[in-house]
Amino acid sequence: MLHLALRMAAHRITALLAVACAVLGGALMITATGVLAESGLRSQLPPGRLAGADIVVAADQEYHPDAAPPIALPERAPVPAGLVDRLAGLPGVTDAVGDIGFPVALVDARGRIVPVADGDPRTAGHGWSSTKLLDGPRVDGRAPSGSGEVAVDRATAAVAGIRSGDRVEVVANGRPAAAYRVSAVVDAPDAGVYFADATAVRLSGQEGREGADDADETDEADEADRGGSRAGTVDLIGLKTEPGAEEWVASAVRHRVAGTGLKVLTGAERGEAVAPGVGSARSLLVLLAGSLGGIVLLITGFVTAGALGVAVAGQRRDLALMRAVGATPKQIRRLAAAQSMVVAAVAVVPGVALGYLLAGQFRSMLADRGILPAELPLTVGPLPALATLLLMAAAVQVSARSAAWRTSRMPATEAVAESRSEPREPSRLRTRTGLLLIVAATALSAAPLLTRTLVGASTTSIAGIVAAIGLALAGPALVKGAGEAAVRRLRPGTPAPTWLALANVRAYALRIAGVVSPLAMAVVFVLTYTLTQTTVLAASADDTRTGTLAQHRLSAPGLGGLPPGTLSAVRDVPGVQAAAPVGTTTVVWPYELFGEPETEESSATILTPAAADVLDLGVRDGDLTRLTGATVAVSSEVARSREAETGQRVRLVLGDGARVDARVVAVYDRGLGFGPVVLSRDLAEGHTTADLDQSALVRTDGTPTAERALTDLTAARPGLVLQDIAPDSASDSASDSASDSGTGGDTGGADTPPELWINLAVIVVLLGHLLLSIANKLVAATAQRRAEIAALRLVGTTPRQIRVMMRREAAVIAAAALTTGLLLSAVPLALLGQGFLGRPWPEGPVWLLPALAATVAVTAFLTIDLPTRQALRTPPADALRAP
Repeated sequence: MLHLALRMAAHRITALLAVACAVLGGALMITATGVLAESGLRSQLPPGRLAGADIVVAADQEYHPDAAPPIALPERAPVPAGLVDRLAGLPGVTDAVGDIGFPVALVDARGRIVPVADGDPRTAGHGWSSTKLLDGPRVDGRAPSGSGEVAVDRATAAVAGIRSGDRVEVVANGRPAAAYRVSAVVDAPDAGVYFADATAVRLSGQEGREGADDADETDEADEADRGGSRAGTVDLIGLKTEPGAEEWVASAVRHRVAGTGLKVLTGAERGEAVAPGVGSARSLLVLLAGSLGGIVLLITGFVTAGALGVAVAGQRRDLALMRAVGATPKQIRRLAAAQSMVVAAVAVVPGVALGYLLAGQFRSMLADRGILPAELPLTVGPLPALATLLLMAAAVQVSARSAAWRTSRMPATEAVAESRSEPREPSRLRTRTGLLLIVAATALSAAPLLTRTLVGASTTSIAGIVAAIGLALAGPALVKGAGEAAVRRLRPGTPAPTWLALANVRAYALRIAGVVSPLAMAVVFVLTYTLTQTTVLAASADDTRTGTLAQHRLSAPGLGGLPPGTLSAVRDVPGVQAAAPVGTTTVVWPYELFGEPETEESSATILTPAAADVLDLGVRDGDLTRLTGATVAVSSEVARSREAETGQRVRLVLGDGARVDARVVAVYDRGLGFGPVVLSRDLAEGHTTADLDQSALVRTDGTPTAERALTDLTAARPGLVLQDIAPDSASDSASDSASDSGTGGDTGGADTPPELWINLAVIVVLLGHLLLSIANKLVAATAQRRAEIAALRLVGTTPRQIRVMMRREAAVIAAAALTTGLLLSAVPLALLGQGFLGRPWPEGPVWLLPALAATVAVTAFLTIDLPTRQALRTPPADALRAP
């Protein structure tokens, strides 16, 4: 059977090349998606500054819902400080260190903030005892003593231009910059800034904070006291053990902390404790792979089935003759599958290899955009390759056997008679199934009218793809009907090439539909996928633009947060009418949907009652001024779907895993721009990695005097950054708080949201795969018409007339693909625009449709015209004699 399959394949190289390209592209996409998924599940950060610890004890930074994957918690959860001494007494433990991290930044001689080497100023400060957790550090100097000395890692010292014995200005946990003497320079990866242990505890607030600077005695008094909310805790505990005792000690520690919610990490797992936010990054990879997986498998199956359909259709006469000489239906199907598997085996290996390379490039792009930590590696294992082999083998087997099914089941005489033509009537079951899918897609596209959320928007692209599949099934009947209608309307003087082109459309509806459907799918995919993103971004930007009353955003990214006292100073600036802190965190919301438990992770904005003066969230019930204590505000979509109206209590899991019971005090309409949940600052206090306010929104009277005074204040305080919130763009405060809603937003629109880059990359790769496969399929389908072209030449048709006929067929194919693609996209996109923008059309670039139309037209014309020219070079008699 294999020998016969190879002999047959040798005569159908062009068609099987289309299959090879489809398999290669599919293997590439599936492997890349699998590598991303495996990396999200198994990848670990390097241990970094914890490399010297044999065992690390830290809080579990994951929420574990019932019957669902764990959800990463990005905020650092504390560990009881009293556990350090208890673990230090275990046999085999040589040292136990309670590590704390708090915001620290250096100020150089010019008053500029020096970035700390570990990259996150919120946790750059540590006690000197934490140097024991470093792996073989080289220390130039001595340990800090007293409250006036500090040790700095070598990379930071080089940037700041300081060395041991120099004096440097340090901003610690939002306190005013103070002069410290550099007692040592520590040479170790990601070391940070070290203080004497007692000083570090005092600065971090782990024993309560002594008070703030000259803060206002109303709002700022509360702001200054917030640092003491983690008194009596540490961030993690590092243990050093005797040689060979690590495994035994780890087991003893696990027994000691069982039931406390703490995790014991060894080996590569230690990297999990370096930065809790990396868990969210890994979750992003899993979610990304999950969202890509469905569309990748769908497109791969569609393209592979189409290519195999063309390849097997070109062999129908051979298969029919084999039936005539006694081959059984099972043997026919096995033969078709065998030669397809041979081609797939050749193509899948380079596809898998290229998939690993594509995953690496995609990870680099995410890291460059700040979406993934640069240190987070990909996990390169055999599982994605194995999964790709199994999935592609299954797709090829099913597609090949399905393509040969009709020929194998027909009586031998009928099979031979039909081998040079197509079935006269398309399958009624196939046509009805396709029409039902189109109707179902239309119904599915109504979701944006019912829920103005990302879930509702995502159904638009899904509805478009489902409709394209329905077109592929119902296409032959639709094409045949359209061809017959066109032929009936032809006038007597119609040129022969036009008449022949339309006659071919009517007679070979299955072949034409097999070409139109994938082109229409490409049109639907690009339009729905791209315009869904741009429409959601536009709706989010409109929400934030309309709801932001402030003109400025004040932040201190280099300091790890706004220093206490900043808000009172801003409010004292002449012309400032209001200023309110704004922050973001993550919440997990367990709830019931149709009686089944569900869990959803989302971003949450942190606001105070003063936010009502700088933000208008479109509150329809309740009041933001009541955001004190254990209270939240929710979007109207959340309130309706989770029965969380004003006055009701909801249970949430905060970003550090703390479970809270909060009362809903307001319901607002602009959830797309500002996120689904707003937490009071009181509720979030003590449950974020750094308790400093992340930013503040400032509203002024708009006079030049107020602008200059605000600028002068910012310039006088190192680390503060003042940004204008342009009236035609989304505010930065909303860009963070609604990151889960697909919105980005910036100060003036200078930065493109990272989500858009991800989606753009996905569209480009998938579209490239689709177009390459479609082009190969068109070339193969045209090449198989050599006998038809030769017969036309023998009856007197000139080569020029044949070229004109084929070009007009190409025009019909391109027009049909564009028309059907637009029609299938029109309803979902119109409903999306109505639901999100209040108008029956989406938001997007005006050049998209012309560019897409040109791409489809060029693809159709080139892939039909070039094989036609090649076929015309062969003498007609030779073409008819060819197998």
